Amino acid sequence: MKFGIDRLLAEPALRAPLEGKRVALVAHPASVTADLTHSLDALIAAGLNVTSAFGPQHGLKGDKQDNMVETADETDPHYGIPVFSLYGELRRPSGQMMSSADVFLFDLQDLGCRIYTFVTTLLYLLEEAARHGKSVWVLDRPNPAGRPVEGTLLAPGQESFVGAAPMPMRHGLTMGEMGHWFIRHFGLDVDYRVVEMEGWRPDDGPGFGWPEDRIWINPSPNAASLNMARAYAGTVMLEGANLSEGRGTTRPLEILFGAPDVDAKAILAEMERLAPEWLAGCALRECWFTPTFHKHAGTLCNGLMVHAEGGFYDHRGFRPWRLQALAFKAIRRLYPDYPIWRDFPYEYEFERLAIDVIDGGPGLREWVDDPEAEPDDLDALASADETDWQAEIADSLLY
Repeated sequence: MKFGIDRLLAEPALRAPLEGKRVALVAHPASVTADLTHSLDALIAAGLNVTSAFGPQHGLKGDKQDNMVETADETDPHYGIPVFSLYGELRRPSGQMMSSADVFLFDLQDLGCRIYTFVTTLLYLLEEAARHGKSVWVLDRPNPAGRPVEGTLLAPGQESFVGAAPMPMRHGLTMGEMGHWFIRHFGLDVDYRVVEMEGWRPDDGPGFGWPEDRIWINPSPNAASLNMARAYAGTVMLEGANLSEGRGTTRPLEILFGAPDVDAKAILAEMERLAPEWLAGCALRECWFTPTFHKHAGTLCNGLMVHAEGGFYDHRGFRPWRLQALAFKAIRRLYPDYPIWRDFPYEYEFERLAIDVIDGGPGLREWVDDPEAEPDDLDALASADETDWQAEIADSLLY
């Protein structure tokens, strides 16, 4: 199969509208061609007049490790073009940034999750392009989590940099499709094109969204594997908890929880008692780890590792958002006074609890903390929202 960047390079007719135009590229380390040439190098080698580049959260080089670690603007030492940061002093491109090009090529590998900030970066770029009369092209890439959708919709008034619009945690769209939905939902008047992939089959195994003939390159420092991409719509919620998500280890965000003061086997048994069907589609394995940095650094932690891979993986059965919610619920049942929720500034939100920012409202936290709330209560809310979202996006699907 071919990704959008590969088709743009291989088909002169696709590139023809870019002749005589100043071109900007929004990219990160995973913005590479099939032969692993970075898109910036490939586009310039193809003769495009690339006049600027943009880096999202974690930077064009992907060197910034954690959330709220900003990247400064710089000048590319090889090409001499400005490299603007969309995760620095500004997260929305300024008029000066927009004046650097006529057409903006968006070539970011996404994870298929609302909270992954590249989704919001695309929205901000579309909004500013509409305001300044610029064109946006998405060079489409696979959604490695595939088509399944999961989670409650972001609640009105809960918008943030990790919650651009009323969508569920696992949205099921490619970035090209997401752009179409954004334009319709927000009524944007912008020149928009998608250079579609060729041969992407999101429902086919064994990759179920990620083609076997393409290697995995981290789109951000802690997105180290396809297993992480599949689990992320659940494990990312640990960023709002005092439990470790595995940062400071070699397998971040593939861990359902970890802490020095919990019993993982007992928690797993409680999860199986509460809602065994929510554990489907993967294997859970007890693990021990000592983070070298971040939460519980230098302390031995007990936790559960998620294996949504190999023969353990059931693409339709695996529901990481419910799985993570169930882990929280089991911990609350076994440890009623455990300080699950981490109170700290999260993605430039200083008033709301981080878990509420992450999940798009207080509903999940309230369900976890309510001793009377049962799995069926959360499932009913999520199922209704998932059905509504699938109907909402039906006419935005390109594959």
